[in-house]
Amino acid sequence: MRSVASGTHPHFHQSAAGLLPGSPPGTRIVVVAGEASGDLHGGRLVEALRRLAPHLTVEGMGGPQMRAAGVKLLADSGGTAVVGLGELWEKRRSLSGALKLLREHLRTVRPALLICIDFPDFNLLLARTAHRLGIPVCYFISPQVWAWRRGRIRTIRRLVRKMLVLFPFEEAMYRRAGMDVTFVGHPLLDALASVPPRAVCRASLEIQEPSPVLGLLPGSREAEVRRHLPVLLEAAARLARTRPDLRVLVGLAPSLDAGAARAAVAGSLARATVVHGRTYELMRAADLLLAVSGTVTLEAAILGTPMVITYRLGLLSWVVAQLLVQVRFIGLPNLVAGEEIVPELTQFRATPERLAAAASEILGSRERQGRMRAALADVRARLGTPGAAERAAREVLALLPSS
Repeated sequence: MRSVASGTHPHFHQSAAGLLPGSPPGTRIVVVAGEASGDLHGGRLVEALRRLAPHLTVEGMGGPQMRAAGVKLLADSGGTAVVGLGELWEKRRSLSGALKLLREHLRTVRPALLICIDFPDFNLLLARTAHRLGIPVCYFISPQVWAWRRGRIRTIRRLVRKMLVLFPFEEAMYRRAGMDVTFVGHPLLDALASVPPRAVCRASLEIQEPSPVLGLLPGSREAEVRRHLPVLLEAAARLARTRPDLRVLVGLAPSLDAGAARAAVAGSLARATVVHGRTYELMRAADLLLAVSGTVTLEAAILGTPMVITYRLGLLSWVVAQLLVQVRFIGLPNLVAGEEIVPELTQFRATPERLAAAASEILGSRERQGRMRAALADVRARLGTPGAAERAAREVLALLPSS
C-alpha cells in the first residue's frame, strides 16, 4: 500500500471521485482514529452503528479493527501514531498527507457527520475544516484537556457539536464549559467481558500452578517498546534472582513486530517468554504487571490485576511535559480513583532497581495485593456499565438528519 503522504492512496481517490453515488444525503459519515486504542474503540462504535443503521456509509482513517467493522479506509492509522516530539517529527509527512487527504474528502463529499476519536492535535485540525464547511463534528473519546493544555476546551466548544466521553469526571468538566456532553461509559467493559477466567488463561499459557507470574507490558508502539523493554527485562531479571520460580511473560500487541522483542529477551537475563497478540490472557493470568502507562493500565484495572505503572520519555519531550502536564498522576487507574492506588515510577525514577523493589514488595504481600484488587474493582465500577458502543452509536444517530 502506498503511503498516505504520497497523495495517491487508491481508496481516497475512489471515494473522492464519487464512486458511491447511491448514498442518500445524511447516510454518509467519516470516522477518524489515529492510534491503536482509537482504532479499537472506533471499530466497536462502527459495529454498533451498522447494527442500528445498516444503510450508513462509513469512511475514514483507522486500522484493522475499523476495517474489519466495515469502514472504507481513506488512510491507514499505522503510519500516524506518535509518542513524543521525536516521533512527531519522524512521521510528519504521513500525518500531513493523511490530513490533506481527509480535508479534501470532506470538501468533496460533504458527509453528514465527522466523528473524531481522540488523537486531538490531528483531529482538531480536521474539525476546523469540517466546521468551516458546515459539517457537524462529534468527538468520541475526549482529548485529555483535564491533564494538559486545558485552554483547548475553548477550541473544542467552538468546533464540536457533541462530546461523548468515557469518564464521569469528563462529563462534569465539559458541562461546566457549556457543552453538549454525554457520559457513555467505557468501551473496554465490553471488550474485556469475554476474557476467560484466570485459571483458563494460565492453563492456555502453560503456566504451572502455583508459579508466580510477572507480566511485562512495554507499550503499544514500536518506540515505546524500544525505550521500555530493556528496563523492564532488567527489573524482571533482578526480581528472578530472589524468586527462581518466577515466570516472566512479555505481552505484545498484535500490531507490533515480535522479532525485535524476542531479540531483546534473548539478550537479557530475565528468562522471559514473548506472548504476541494475547495480552488480555496474559493480564488475567499474571499476579503482577509492570506496565507502561496507557490504555493497557485501565484494561488491567478492569481485569483486577495488580500493577506498577512506569513511563519514560525522551529528554526534550519530558521537559516539555513537565511544563504542560497539570495532573498528579499519569496512570489512568489513579486518575479515575483520584488517588495513587497503583505505584507510579516514571522518568528518572523508572530504573530497574526501583521497579524490581516495588514489584517485590507487592508480590511479597497478599494483604497489599488484596487492597490493590479492591481499589481496582472500585475503579471498574466508576466506568459505568457495559454497552458503551451502542449508547455512543445512538447519540451519533441522533445527530444525523432525518431521512
